[in-house]
Amino acid sequence: MPAIVLKVHPADNVIVALRNLAAGEQIEFDSQTYTLPYAVGAKHKFVTEDRQPGDPVIMYGVLVGKATQPIRRGEPITTFNLKHDADPYSLAKKQPYRWQPPDVSRWQDRTFMGYHRADGRVGTRNYWLVVPLVFCENRNVLILKDAFERELGYAQPEMYRQQVHELLSLYRAGEMDVIRKMQPFVDVSQNHTLTHTSAPQSGRPFPNVDGIKFLTHEMGCGGTRQDSAVLCSLLAGMINNPNVAGATVLSLGCQHLQADMISAEIRRQNPKFNKPLLLFEQQAGTEYALMSQAVKETFLGLAEINKLTRQPAPLSALTVGLKCGGSDGFSGISANPAIGHLSDVIVTLGGKTVLAEFPELNGVEQELINRTVNDADAQKFIDLMGGYSAQAEAVGSGFDMNPSPGNIKDGLITDAIKSAGAAKKGGTAPVAQVLDYAEPVNTPGLTLLCTPGNDVEATTGMAGSGTNVILFTTGLGTPTGNPVCPVVKISTNTALLNRMPDVIDFDSGPIIEGEQTIEQNADALLDYIVRLASGETITAAERLGQDDFIPWKRGVSL
Repeated sequence: MPAIVLKVHPADNVIVALRNLAAGEQIEFDSQTYTLPYAVGAKHKFVTEDRQPGDPVIMYGVLVGKATQPIRRGEPITTFNLKHDADPYSLAKKQPYRWQPPDVSRWQDRTFMGYHRADGRVGTRNYWLVVPLVFCENRNVLILKDAFERELGYAQPEMYRQQVHELLSLYRAGEMDVIRKMQPFVDVSQNHTLTHTSAPQSGRPFPNVDGIKFLTHEMGCGGTRQDSAVLCSLLAGMINNPNVAGATVLSLGCQHLQADMISAEIRRQNPKFNKPLLLFEQQAGTEYALMSQAVKETFLGLAEINKLTRQPAPLSALTVGLKCGGSDGFSGISANPAIGHLSDVIVTLGGKTVLAEFPELNGVEQELINRTVNDADAQKFIDLMGGYSAQAEAVGSGFDMNPSPGNIKDGLITDAIKSAGAAKKGGTAPVAQVLDYAEPVNTPGLTLLCTPGNDVEATTGMAGSGTNVILFTTGLGTPTGNPVCPVVKISTNTALLNRMPDVIDFDSGPIIEGEQTIEQNADALLDYIVRLASGETITAAERLGQDDFIPWKRGVSL
């Protein structure tokens, strides 16, 4: 019989409800009986002992808040009776850390089929990238997108266009009553299973090109020079991403971010860079001359990268981003620990994993400092966290304001609760490297990367730092994807999978149901990633064309 409650850490003084618990219900747990004075919803927590104002509440073994009102034994914690709090952290408090790597014998000789690049990295996709250096070129990028995607077979299915066509026909016939009485159109585009197969490529002229990805943004000029410099690093990182085989870059000519700057930054990040890089400047002539030349040269570039084929690569060639969004009270006890265990496996095999979202590490800083291999990186983490937090507080916000209404409704009452669960994505491995936004990941092991918690800004940052797969856990559901990096959506509960099968790729709900251990779920997920990285399947976000790209302007974004 599945458990109905769970204590995450022995030191905790809260217990998590795994299903809805009624007022007056008696709960037997760990030789104790708790009579609930109020109903406790699934994913929410009740205290194991009376709490008075100022008393600490502990979850995941860390301070996650302090009582603001008396809380009786068995009573749920809420935004009314609990406020965010977290323990202070410093380099002086750093403790020695020992790690026991997991057994990876079953994965030691496993390979995936990837695209080997000249710099030694391996792509899980073979993309051509089209990017503007300034927002003035967005229109031209979108014109190229329409032309290439329609003619080369990469465009999204036109089911909604067909629906509008049918409605228009009825409207012209004066059949408004028919339109009003019509049932919603049935989605026949996918079969609501966890395997989203690749789009047919038999009719494509370039079968080894997985897609042409077109980025637009609102930066490059008119802001600060610092913003342009960050954008330069980010775009260089996207072009250097192992999933990208070549790029077309459009420049107006007079903007802050100049063509020679992006070229120099690409080679600064990657001295071994040798991909096709096409640079076009509009102010050198007419728009037609720019676009016609860009079309021809890009077409030739696609023909060139189509010669590349997938070859076997060890799992150590994976660089895996670890992300959560639309989190719920189950995130920290199912999907996040599962990808945390997977992260430890990848690290043990010699691969790279990337934990980002610094606002969602609030409250677990000392644990991460303790795990950081060298003091310089530990101090860098402290400086980045402190500066980020101070910037937010300076405008009247703060990390404590991070949980969204959806997070709170589903059990994440304080930022420290949310953060402690979010940090489980990073497993238990030592921290090998700490990076600021858009810095490239170049050290095997677990990396801490400074990004906002904002889903798209974070996934954009991880792809810009070199991830070739991103794992994204969600309890509430989100369609987030990325132009160059497959984003695997992992549900924390099976009810979400059943509700949103068109956006979920993998389910960690069996952990909650007691049907799988965290390790078993992680192993099944890694099997899926090997198939995904080999091009045998695609993610829901790829199938939907969910190519989200938002550069972080280093303002206050939580």
